[in-house]
Amino acid sequence: MWDFNIKEGLNWATSYDFNGSKICSLGNANETNDAVINFEEFPLGSVSVLPNCSHTEVYNTAQGNTQISVMERVLNGADDSKEPYALNWVWKPEHFTHIKNGSVKHSNLTANELLDQKLVTNDTSDYLWYMISLDHISTDPIWGNKEIALRVNTNGHILHAFVNGKHMGNLHLLTISLLNSGKRAAKNGQFSFTFETKSFNLKHGVAVGLQNYGQFFDEVDVGIHGPVQLIARVENGTEVMKDLSKNEWTYKVGIDGMHKGKYKITGHHAAKYKWNTRDIPNGRMFIWYKTTFKAPLGTDPVVVDLMGLGKGHAWVNGKSIGRYWSSYSSDEIGCSPTCNYRGAYTDKKCLTNCGLPSQRYHVPRSFLQADDNVLVLFDEFGGEPNNVNLQTVTIGKVCANAHQGGGTLELSCQGGKIPSNLRFVSFGDPQGTCGSFSRGICESPLAFSVIEEACIGKEECSIDVTEGNLGPTSCWAPNRLVVEVDCSYNVY
Repeated sequence: MWDFNIKEGLNWATSYDFNGSKICSLGNANETNDAVINFEEFPLGSVSVLPNCSHTEVYNTAQGNTQISVMERVLNGADDSKEPYALNWVWKPEHFTHIKNGSVKHSNLTANELLDQKLVTNDTSDYLWYMISLDHISTDPIWGNKEIALRVNTNGHILHAFVNGKHMGNLHLLTISLLNSGKRAAKNGQFSFTFETKSFNLKHGVAVGLQNYGQFFDEVDVGIHGPVQLIARVENGTEVMKDLSKNEWTYKVGIDGMHKGKYKITGHHAAKYKWNTRDIPNGRMFIWYKTTFKAPLGTDPVVVDLMGLGKGHAWVNGKSIGRYWSSYSSDEIGCSPTCNYRGAYTDKKCLTNCGLPSQRYHVPRSFLQADDNVLVLFDEFGGEPNNVNLQTVTIGKVCANAHQGGGTLELSCQGGKIPSNLRFVSFGDPQGTCGSFSRGICESPLAFSVIEEACIGKEECSIDVTEGNLGPTSCWAPNRLVVEVDCSYNVY
């Protein structure tokens, strides 16, 4: 085998020898220009294969016949007797019974130190309570009748603070990142919380929906690492600090609703709890929502669109479909109207849906029942459940690309659908990509009618990509065929 580089490494060639025969592989990594090598011209951002290192090219990665299936989401239309898209919700609040009146029922352990969250929860829950009780004496010369603040430093992702059972506020990594730098970040950072309190409990929640994963995630500290301090401001404006980090802390894993199985649909848990049917709360934190829905018709994949919700967990028929964070959006920078993977690959190329959240979650068909199904949500941040709906994902259209001399183009919609309407056809010098094709300087006037007759209304079709079949183009460059066609179910 031998290799050689041309033009500062943008082009390359490799030759393989075996039993007296040879095969050559040529590459052009230039992002803007085609290249000419001794063999022949070949397209930018591509690799060519030549048996026996001859001038006969048998394959080029930029000139293969390809089809792209473009998916679309369709609202659930399983129930024709009523409006199928509106879900009827019932609800229950999450109860923080273990922190009322200083109680620490069902606590896991106590320690005179701040423990790592992963160590305590052992991967059994996303939520860990850090609880401490203090007596406040109003006649104390330093701490009595003073403005007192609580300062918590954490390398976790989300922190909720409770005082005598009442939620006092929360802050999370995304908020800190936006305040400090104007950018979203997914690295562990240090939060500084200041609450006006007299006595308090702390609940700390881990990363749910954030992109803090990957290598060494198990080695990253998560939770409240301290210090945890009370700050009193005295008359001369100075601060007096009391460090609580080494006090006795009580730890409790999980939340009440999950311990009691509010997401389950069978057993004594399901029959025990009564759900509220009126005054569905919107924007209220720590709420359980429940609804029923019919299984979508057909066999297409099913998703639930959680648009409008905050952050939490979802179950279908008692089975988890995952955590969600619909209020957390991706970075708004990085997407472009066109896609080009040429040149060195990076994960920043061809980004889509910039500035949008991940709000649609797959529901396996095996989770669904033939009749009514139960969807349960626990929303931690507060949202609007009335926008939630069930959808199916199906092929909406297909785009095909083929080069003259590349043989036959096979075209099909799959999934029981057929090509129903030609959006675009050009054989010659078409430009653009799927969804934004445009005509070039030359093309065959016969190609549209040939494709229409061969493919519309048929489950699949084969097209000979030649001028003899599609008509002459008068183009100087090699001809290319592009097709964009809608797909629909055959109603006949």
